[in-house]
Amino acid sequence: MFKKVLISEDFQDTNQGISDTLRDKLNIPDIQEELYCDKAYNRLKFALSQNEPYELLITDLFFKKDHVARRLTSGLELVQAARSIQPDLKVIVNSMEDNPAKINSLFKDEGINAFVCKGRNGLTELAKAVQEVYHNRTYVSPDISLNVTDNVFELDEFDLTILQNLADGLTKREISEKLRKENISPNSESTIDKRVSKLFDEFGAKNTNHLIAKLIREDKI
Repeated sequence: MFKKVLISEDFQDTNQGISDTLRDKLNIPDIQEELYCDKAYNRLKFALSQNEPYELLITDLFFKKDHVARRLTSGLELVQAARSIQPDLKVIVNSMEDNPAKINSLFKDEGINAFVCKGRNGLTELAKAVQEVYHNRTYVSPDISLNVTDNVFELDEFDLTILQNLADGLTKREISEKLRKENISPNSESTIDKRVSKLFDEFGAKNTNHLIAKLIREDKI
């Protein structure tokens, strides 16, 4: 079983509940908790520099804004930052998100190892997810269906925001800066670039103008 786990959740009670469950059910000896993505990332980075890396990251997707200044504002950005310094880090997303298309993209685009939907049986499912991931298997909460076929692609609000800004003539860097000023997350240029590339692939577009034209013809936007 994993020996060293990091939990990133913005509610202390949630962190404590997860920690207690993993200790009691799985006997994991070293479990650390952070309320902010930046602090979680710094803890991962420091552990790696000491040659004592974490083996598993459990993170929520959504973190409420408060008085503390943040660079990483979401679990998605934390996962991307963590994987940039530790590509082999196992990741479980523990979230209220229940949109199959969004969850599917976490597996396809970010390579997460498991997704647990918070709910009545959330902690039990999370313990099972940790066991599955430890044995190099993926896990998804049983009430989530990921039957998203290749020819059915759902544009989410983030996709539509990017497309609208592209249609207005903004570059990816300008879109990133605009989203950051409007406190919209995720907002990194790399995330925007990845989503645009995904849209190009999904709709067989050669460039931005071609993509927008195809989406208009297909009544996607």
